[in-house]
Amino acid sequence: WTVFNVLRSEKLTTGLLSCSLTDLYKEVYQHLARYVPKIYCLGPNLNPQSEDLLAQLLLQAPLEWYLCGEDPSTGLAKLEQNNQPSQLCGHVFRVGEPTYSCRECAADPTCVLCMQCFLGSVHKEHRYRMTTSGGGGFCDCGDTEAWKKGPYCQKHEPNISDSCQEDPLAHLSTDMIARCYNVFAIVLKYAVDMLTWDKEDELPPGLEPPDRGDTYYCMLFNDEVHTYEQVIYTLQKAVNCTQKEAVSFATTVDRDGRKSVRFGDFAFCEQAKSVIVRNTSRQSKPLRVQVMHSSVVAHQCFALKALHWLGHVIGYSDALRRILCQVGLERGPEGENSSLVDTLMLCDSKMWKGARNVYHQLFMSSLLMDLKYKKLFAIQFAKNYERLQSDYVKDDHDREFSVTDLSVQMFTVPSLARMLITEENLMTTIIRTFVDHLRHRDLQGRFQFERYTAQQAFKFRRVQSLIGDLKYVLISRPTEWSDQLREKFLEGLDTFLELFKCMQGMDPVVRQVGQHIEMEPEWEAAFTLQMKLTHIISMMQEWCATDERVLIEAYKKCLTALTHCHSGFTDGEQPITLSMCGHSVDTIRYCVSQEKVSIHLPVSRLLAGLHVLLSKMEVAYRFPEQLPLSELSPPMLIEHPLRCLVLCAQVHAGMWRRNGFSLVNQIYYYHNVKCRVEMFDKDLIMLQAGASMMDPNHFLMIVLSRFELYHIFSSADCRKSYNRENTNKDVVQQNNTLIEEMLHLIMMVVGERFEAGVGQVEGCDEIKREIIHQLCIRPMAHSELVKALPENENKETGMERVIDCVASFKKPGVTGRGLYELRPECAKQFNLYFHHYSRADQSKAEEAQRKLKRQNGEDMALPPPMLPPFSPLFASLVNILQCDVLLGMLGAVLQWAVEPSGGHWSESMLQRVLHLIGMGLLEEQQQLKNSSEDHDVSFNFTLKISRPGEAPSNTASVLALLENLQNAPHLEVHKDMIRWILKMVASIKTMRELTATTYTVTASGSHGQEEMVCDKDKAERKRKAEMARLRREKIMAQMSEMQRHFINENKELFKQSLEDSISCPPPPVSCSPTSSDAALVCVGPRRSRPREKRQVVTCILCQEEQEIRADSKAMVLAAFVQRSTVMSKNRKRPPHDPEHYDPLFMHPDLSFGTHTGSCGHIMHSHCWQRYFEAVQAKEQRRQQRLRVHTSYDVGNGEFLCPLCECLSNTVIPLLPGTKGSNSCEQPGLGQWLKISGQQIKAMHSAHRKLQPVGEFLPVQIILIIARHIHMSPYSSTIKEMLTTFGTATYKVGLKVHPNEQDPRVPIMCWGSCAYTIQSIERLLVDEEKPLFGSLPCRQDDCLSSLARFGSACWTAASQPSVQGHYIRLVAALIPDPQVETSPCILDIDMLHLLVSVVLSYGSVHSQDSSGLSVDAVQLHFFHLITVAHMVQMLLTSEEVTMEQESGGAEREEEEDICALYNTLRTHLGSSLPEVASGWHLWRCVKTGILPYLRGAALFFHHLNGVPTPPELHAICPGQWEVLCGYLSLPSNLLQLYHKSLSLSLVARHFPRESNSLIDLPDDYSALINQASSFTCPKSGGDKSRAPTLCLVCGSMLCSQSYCCQTELDGEDVGACTAHTFACGAGVGIFLRVRESQVLFLSGKTKGCFYAPPYLDDYGETDQGLRRGNPLHLCRQRYRKIQKLWRQHSVTEEIGHAQEANQTLVGIDWQHL
Repeated sequence: WTVFNVLRSEKLTTGLLSCSLTDLYKEVYQHLARYVPKIYCLGPNLNPQSEDLLAQLLLQAPLEWYLCGEDPSTGLAKLEQNNQPSQLCGHVFRVGEPTYSCRECAADPTCVLCMQCFLGSVHKEHRYRMTTSGGGGFCDCGDTEAWKKGPYCQKHEPNISDSCQEDPLAHLSTDMIARCYNVFAIVLKYAVDMLTWDKEDELPPGLEPPDRGDTYYCMLFNDEVHTYEQVIYTLQKAVNCTQKEAVSFATTVDRDGRKSVRFGDFAFCEQAKSVIVRNTSRQSKPLRVQVMHSSVVAHQCFALKALHWLGHVIGYSDALRRILCQVGLERGPEGENSSLVDTLMLCDSKMWKGARNVYHQLFMSSLLMDLKYKKLFAIQFAKNYERLQSDYVKDDHDREFSVTDLSVQMFTVPSLARMLITEENLMTTIIRTFVDHLRHRDLQGRFQFERYTAQQAFKFRRVQSLIGDLKYVLISRPTEWSDQLREKFLEGLDTFLELFKCMQGMDPVVRQVGQHIEMEPEWEAAFTLQMKLTHIISMMQEWCATDERVLIEAYKKCLTALTHCHSGFTDGEQPITLSMCGHSVDTIRYCVSQEKVSIHLPVSRLLAGLHVLLSKMEVAYRFPEQLPLSELSPPMLIEHPLRCLVLCAQVHAGMWRRNGFSLVNQIYYYHNVKCRVEMFDKDLIMLQAGASMMDPNHFLMIVLSRFELYHIFSSADCRKSYNRENTNKDVVQQNNTLIEEMLHLIMMVVGERFEAGVGQVEGCDEIKREIIHQLCIRPMAHSELVKALPENENKETGMERVIDCVASFKKPGVTGRGLYELRPECAKQFNLYFHHYSRADQSKAEEAQRKLKRQNGEDMALPPPMLPPFSPLFASLVNILQCDVLLGMLGAVLQWAVEPSGGHWSESMLQRVLHLIGMGLLEEQQQLKNSSEDHDVSFNFTLKISRPGEAPSNTASVLALLENLQNAPHLEVHKDMIRWILKMVASIKTMRELTATTYTVTASGSHGQEEMVCDKDKAERKRKAEMARLRREKIMAQMSEMQRHFINENKELFKQSLEDSISCPPPPVSCSPTSSDAALVCVGPRRSRPREKRQVVTCILCQEEQEIRADSKAMVLAAFVQRSTVMSKNRKRPPHDPEHYDPLFMHPDLSFGTHTGSCGHIMHSHCWQRYFEAVQAKEQRRQQRLRVHTSYDVGNGEFLCPLCECLSNTVIPLLPGTKGSNSCEQPGLGQWLKISGQQIKAMHSAHRKLQPVGEFLPVQIILIIARHIHMSPYSSTIKEMLTTFGTATYKVGLKVHPNEQDPRVPIMCWGSCAYTIQSIERLLVDEEKPLFGSLPCRQDDCLSSLARFGSACWTAASQPSVQGHYIRLVAALIPDPQVETSPCILDIDMLHLLVSVVLSYGSVHSQDSSGLSVDAVQLHFFHLITVAHMVQMLLTSEEVTMEQESGGAEREEEEDICALYNTLRTHLGSSLPEVASGWHLWRCVKTGILPYLRGAALFFHHLNGVPTPPELHAICPGQWEVLCGYLSLPSNLLQLYHKSLSLSLVARHFPRESNSLIDLPDDYSALINQASSFTCPKSGGDKSRAPTLCLVCGSMLCSQSYCCQTELDGEDVGACTAHTFACGAGVGIFLRVRESQVLFLSGKTKGCFYAPPYLDDYGETDQGLRRGNPLHLCRQRYRKIQKLWRQHSVTEEIGHAQEANQTLVGIDWQHL
C-alpha cells in the first residue's frame, strides 16, 4: 500500500512537473477533489492518526516532491543547510509560558524575550519583569527597534560576515523559485477559498467530488455568550449523549471553535440542529449550528492542514518564506483588497476560532518575520483598519482570536508606526474610527452614556481596544521631525480635540435639593473613557514637547478649541462687580450649588499641560511673538477648573449628599492616582496659570465668589464674627468647611511647584516628594508605594531611581513583607497640606509626624517646608501671599479665633491660616537670602502683617492678633506653631536690618534669639516632666494601698491559693519527688511513683471547677481526628477496603495513619453535648433558609472549639492516672513467658466455649458480661465519652459509618495513639528540640489523654474481642500454634505493636489472678519488642562504610551485636551477608532504634505520669544513657537478648527519614516554564489552564477544568481534590503555578489560599503574578508550610482562614 502510494505520488509528480500553471491548478484540484473526501470525515469519530498519515502520503508528499524536484527529505535538508538563520528569534509563545521584559532597556512593555533568549542576554542582570504569556505573541530577540541596548542574546548575535543583507532568493535556482511560486499560489488559494467558503452543501468549482453520498455533520460553533453549563445541558437534550460526552463536546467547541455533534443523513442532523436552536434562543441569540455536507468539512479540515504545512515548509528557508509572502500579498485581478492576505483579514470574523488561530500563526511566521513584507502587510492592515475594527466590534470572540490583535506586532515598531502616520494617516484613522463608534450624544454634541444597555456596554468595551492601538502608535517619541510628520500629527491632534470637545462638560450634575436623587446616573463609562485616555493625553504632550513648532501650533489649536467650548457655555450668566479691601473686579454670577457643573474638562486640562510645556521648554521666553499669550482671558481659563474644585469642596462639606453615590465616586476618581495626573493636577495648574496672569486680589475675589463665601469676607464688619446669629447650624458647619477648603486651595496654588515648568525642579523631585509624603503616613511595602504613585505608559513610576535617597529598606521575617522607612533627614520636607493627601491620609500623617517629634523631644509645630522657586512664567504667584484680600481674610479668621463665639470658626481653619502665614514668611526669608545687592526684595510679608487696618475700622494687625493668641487657653495645640511664626518674624526683621546696614548676612542675631527661645522651651519642658513624674508616683502609691486593703479583706481566699501553689510543685529539674538519689524510671516494677496529686480543671463553658476522678462527671478535651499520610514511605499503596481491612498490625512504611490533635480546651461532657446540639440545630435552621457552606461540617460531627474556634470533630475524655501496684518480687522473663502462655491458653479455651452462639447464651458468657459490667470502674458519663471518642476515631480512620460494636474500634484508638506519638517525635527531631519540655501544653495534654484513654478503652468494648486482639499481638512476638496468620516480623511497626500490646493488656489483667503486676508485664513486653526491633534492623541492614572512631568504649556492645547477628545467620542461612565490623552494626542499631526509644519514652511518660529527667529537657550529650535509664533498659541493649525468632526477609531502612515537602527551584520562572510545557493528560496535548503542583509528592495536575474531573464517592471532583485522597488521605498542599498561590485542601468542601513561599527582592509575595517582579524561594517560609503539614495543622489553618474570611466559604473547592 505504502509503496504503491509512493509510486503514485512520483508518477503524479512527474506529470505535474511538465504542465503549465493553469493546468497545474486543475491537476492539483482534481487530485484533491478525489482524495480529500476519502481520507477525512468518514464517520462520526475522527481518527487523527490514520488521517494524518494518509494525508501526508497522498496529499502532502506529491506537493513536496514537486517543490523540491527530488526526494523531499534530501531537498528540504539542502534548503535548510543553505539558509542563513534569521537574527529574529520569532519564537511564538505557548499559553502560560514565562516571558521577560527589561524595565531598563525595553522600548515599551510589549517587547519581551522567551526564557532561552533571556538567560543568554545582558538583561538578566538588569531590573526585569516576568509575566506569563496569554499565548500567541513573539519573542523580540534580535529586533533592534525593540531594545534600547542589548537587542541580541548570545544565540542570535549576528556574524560580522553576513552583515551585507543580501536577497535570500539569490541561493535558489529560477526553476525552483517558479515551482515554489506555483505550489504556494495554488495551496494558499485553495486554503483561503475553503476557509472563507460559506455554502454548506456545495464546494468551489473544481473540487466537486466524483461520487457524493448523503452524509452530513451537525456542526456546533463557539460563541462567547453562552456558558459551558447551557451548552452541556442543550447537547444532552439534542443528541442524547451522556454528561461526560457533552462536557467533552463543550470543551472541544471552546478550544477549536467548532465541533460536529452528530453524523448521519441530512434529516437526522437537521433535527438535532432545530433542538439546539430552540433550546438556546430563549435568553439570547441562539447557538450557531450548521448542517454541513461531509465533503465540505473534509476540505476545510485539509485546508487547515495545508496552512500548517505551509508554515512548516517555510521554516526550512527564508527564501521560501519570502516567496510565500509575495504570493500572499500579490494583488488579484479585482484590484484593491484582492490579495489572498486581504481576503483572509476581511473574512476574519466569519471564520471559526480554530481556523483563525491557524492562519494568524501563518501570518506571524511569514509576513511578520520578514521585515520587507512586514511593512507591506502593515500598510494593508492600516488601509483596512476601519473595516477590520468594525468587524471586530460586531463579532463576539475575544480580541486574542481576532486579526486586529496583530496590531501590536506592527504599531509598536517605531519606524513602522511613523511611516503609517505619515503615509496612511493612521493616527487620524484610529481616532476617527473610535469617535464614530460612540454615537450617543446630547443636544450640545457631547457624549451621553446615560441609557446604556448591556449590548452597548459590551460594544463600548470592545471599542476601547482602539485606544490601545493609539497608545502603541504613540509609545515611542520621535527624535527628529519631518514636515510631513508634523502635518499628520497636528491633523491627528485636530481629530483628538474633536473627541475632547465631545467629552468637555459631559455627564453634568445639578445639586439635588429637597429629596434624594431617585436613579443613580451612569458615571462609569465616562470615567472608563477618561482612564483609558489618560496615557494617550500624556503621550500627546510628550510628543509636542519634542518639537517647538509642533508645541506652538498645538497650543493655538487647543486654545481655539477651548474658546469654542466656552462660547456655548456663557448663556444666562449675569455680569456682576465685586469689590473688597479697596479692589474691584468684574465677573459673572455663577453658583456651583445651583447650576450644572461637570467634572470632565479634557480640553482645558490639555491646554494646562501645554502651558506648562511652554515654560519648561522655554518657548514662552524665546518666541513670545508667536504665542497668543496676550489674547488669553485668565478669568475664562480658570472658570471651569475652579467650578470643578468648588464642587469637590462642597461635596466635602456635605452639600451634595442627596446626589447619591455616583457623585461621591466621581470625586473619588478625580483625586485617585489613576486619573489625577490628567484631572485634579491639571485643574490646579490651570488655576496657577490663570492666577499668574491676573491681579492676585482679583483672582482671590473670584475664588471667594465661586466658593459662595464672598458675602462673609466682604462685609465691613466681617471681623465681628460675621453676623450669623440667624443662620442654622448646618449652614455654619458647611461654611466653615468651605473656608477651610478655600484656604487649602490658596495654599496649593502658591505652594505646588514640583511640576517641572511650574517650579524650577527636575522630574525626579516630584517623585521624591510623593514618596516622602507617602512614607510620612507610615512605613510602606514596595507594592503599596507603586500603587500610590502614578504609572506612565510603560507601567513605570520612576520610583527605583530615587527611593534609596529618601528611604531605607527593612527586610521581612517569616511573615509580613519588606518595608521602606523614611530617612530621618527627609522629614523636614513634610507638608501637612500636601495636595495628594486624602482627608484620612492627612490626619494619619499629622499624627505620625507629631509622634515622631515627641519621641525626638522637638517642639510640636509642623511648619511648611522650604519650596523651590517658581519658573519665570509663574513667578507672580507669590504675590497672592501678600495681597490685601488674603491678608484681610487671614486677619478675619484670627480675629474670630481671639474672641470665639458659638462655633463660627474651627481649629483646622486657624491651622490653615497659620500655615499660610508660615509660607509667606519662608518665601520672604528665601528671597532675602537669594537676593543680590542691587535687587530690593519686593516681597515684604512681615511689613504687611505688622501693619494695622485703615482709619475707619482700625483693625489690629495680623501680627498683633497672633501675639494675643499665643496666650489663649483654648489653643494649646497651636502654641508651638504660633511660637515658630513669631520666631521667624523676629529673624526676618534682623535679616532686613542687617541687609539695610551692610550687605553681609550673618545669622548670629537670629541664632541668639532662637537659642534664647530654645532655652525657655527646655526649661518649660523640664518643669512639665517633673510634674508628670510626681503625679505618676502619687497614683502608684494609691494603687498599692488599695491592693493591700483588698488582700486583707479576702484573707481566706489568698491563703487557700497559696497552699495550692505549694502542693503542686513545678516539674522537677534536679531531683525526683520520690527519692533524691533514685533515677527516674517510667516503666517496670522499679517505676518512680509520682505523688498522687489532685487534678482540678475548669470547664470553659460553665466555668465550674471539677476534679478528674473515675467516678465523677466526665470532663472532655476538644479534639480533631484525621487520616494522615505525612509519615508515609509508600504513597503508591492502594487504599484498603474499609469493610474488610484488619488494622491490627501497622506496616513499617506507615502508609496511612490516624492522627489526633487537640486545642487543649476542657469542657464537661454534658456542657459539650448541649453546645454541640445547639450547633446542630442552628445548622438545620440554616439549611431551610439558604445552603451555605460553613468552615465546619456538622454532618461529620465537626464543630468549632467554643473558646478558640479551632476545628474539632470529637472529644477525648480526661481520665485519672493509673495507680501502679507496689508489688514484691516479680518473675523473670522465662517465668513470665510461662505464665503468659498459660493465660493465653485459658483465654483460647474460654473463647472457644463462646463460639456456638445460638438461641441461648451459655452461662459463661453471661458471667463474663456480668463481670465485665461490674468491673468497669468508670461513671456512666465517662463510659459514654469513651464510646464517643472510640467511635469517632474508628469512623474517621477507616472511612466507615460509626459502629460502636465493631471489634476494630479499640485497635484504631491504639493505632491513633501510636501514630500521634510517632509524628510528634519526628517533629521534635526535625526542629532540633529536646524530647521533653518543648511541647506546647495542648500537645502534652492531648498525648496523656490519648495514652490514658487507650488503656481504658477496652472497658467500653467487648472483652473477648479485646483479648482476641491481645492474643494475636503477642503471637507476633512469641509463636502461638493456635494463631494461624501472624505477619512477618519485618512487616510490623514496633512502636504500634508496643502501644497496642501494653494498652490491650488491661483486658487480660482485669481477669488475672496470678498476682503479676501491670508494671512487670509492661517492662517484659517492652524488652521483648525492643529486641524484636533490633532483629528487624539487623535483618535489613546494608553494607555502609563509615569511618570507625577509635576508642574501645563500646567493645562489649560490639561483641554482643556480632553474636546476635551470627545467631540470626545460622537460622537464616546465607541470606544475610557476612559483616566484619561489630562497630558498624552497633552504630546502625543505635541510630536506628533511637526514634523507637524516644517514642516509647513519650508513651510511658504520659501513660504512667512519671516526671521526666532534666537531661531530656535540653539537647546535650549523654542522652542515650539517660533515655535508656528512664526506660529501665541497660545502655547495652543486647543484654536483653534471650532468644531469637524465625523470620523471612525484606529490605527496609531504619531509622526512617522524616518526610519533607518536595524541593522547589530557587527561581520561580523555572516552575512557570515547567508548567507551560505540561499538557492536560486527558484532552490530547491540550495546554492546561491551571497547572497545579502537589507539594507532597511533586505531581503536576490539571486543576479547575472540566477535562480532568473524576468521580469520587458519586460526585464530580477536580484533579486536585481527587489527588488529595490518593496522596494525602484527603489533605493536600498545592502550588498553583500561574497564580503563584499555595492552595490547602481538606476533604471535598474545605480549602483556603495561603501565601506562597516565593518572594520578590522587596520581600513581598506576588499572588496572581500581577507585578511581575522576579520571585525567589524563601526557605524560612517554605519551612513554615512544611511545619504546618508535619504538625497536621493544615485542616486547622483552613478552618481559621474560612472563619476569618467568609468569601472563602463560597468557593467550590471540590472543583479545583
